[in-house]
Amino acid sequence: MNPTHRRLAFALAALILLGGCRALTGRPPTGSVEEATAAQRDAMARLRDKVDGLVVWSSSRFGNHDIFRMRTDGSDLRQLTQGEEVDWYPRFSPDGKQILFTRSRLAAWVSEQDSNRPGKWDLHLTGVDGGPVKQVAADASWGIWIGEQQILYSRGKKVLTRDLASGKETELVDAKGVAGLDGAELQNPHLSPDGRHLAMTLRGSRRETGILDLATRTWTKTGEGCQVNWFPSGDRVYWVNPSGNGGSEVFAIPVKDGKPTREHGYEEMRLIDIPGMRSHEYFPQLDRGGRWLVWAATQRGHDHDIADYEIYIWPLGAPAGEAARLTFHSANDRWPDIFVRGSTGPGR
Repeated sequence: MNPTHRRLAFALAALILLGGCRALTGRPPTGSVEEATAAQRDAMARLRDKVDGLVVWSSSRFGNHDIFRMRTDGSDLRQLTQGEEVDWYPRFSPDGKQILFTRSRLAAWVSEQDSNRPGKWDLHLTGVDGGPVKQVAADASWGIWIGEQQILYSRGKKVLTRDLASGKETELVDAKGVAGLDGAELQNPHLSPDGRHLAMTLRGSRRETGILDLATRTWTKTGEGCQVNWFPSGDRVYWVNPSGNGGSEVFAIPVKDGKPTREHGYEEMRLIDIPGMRSHEYFPQLDRGGRWLVWAATQRGHDHDIADYEIYIWPLGAPAGEAARLTFHSANDRWPDIFVRGSTGPGR
């Protein structure tokens, strides 16, 4: 093999090794509107009698990335934020009236690959119908709600909480001080409903998903992949695994005291893996009642903030083929969240 071919082979191997659950560098496409088929329009229409709620997500259709909102049947699409900053990872407040999201400090393109880099991001709030934007935490990303006035977020290798009423910030964990975390970056953290465990994706020195016991500081690996989260009941977790029809699928397993109850086979763990070409699933999120799942999927490409992901919704327990596509635009659409009216549950 000549030197040029050797370099090309090495670059390809590196992309394969680094590709799973990682956002690579680049700039997002603004894309264009795509036409839904008659079957896809019918699937969205059937949702109107089944679920009454809202979906928020981050889209690059008008620039770097802004926050958008629509109804759970794909109608009434609205842009909630705008500007040159990168707005992503929107999360509904428990009452559905506010949206917490991550915004880049620079009014320029910043990749999700830098999601845990110091000085890159702050957390902001806006209303469910848009309006004024308020910063609520500096130098922070991956913000979620854990109560009516409490949020949880990452800052590099730390996970912290903040009371929005008082502004008090509390450190939950520093990866540098926990042997099982090996100083890794702590991405996408989620507190268990009982407040005793933290489900997280590790990146950097470790690449896996797992659960940290906050009392004993014991780390338990749940699997490969990324984006691990809790069912509202607290007795199961779900995550994206690098397997399945399109190279990824959503797995789920039962847990007790922060540990898997036993070993599970692939078929047992599969929660959803939709048929067809567009089956590279990422960004899964359950509603607070644990009955509806939203996520995004692409049929080519992987980059979290560049590839042509589209938003889907699915009632848990239904055949995978009943998942309904909600967006039809070739820009990047990522990190949806869902608020279903009448659903109750703990903060996520």
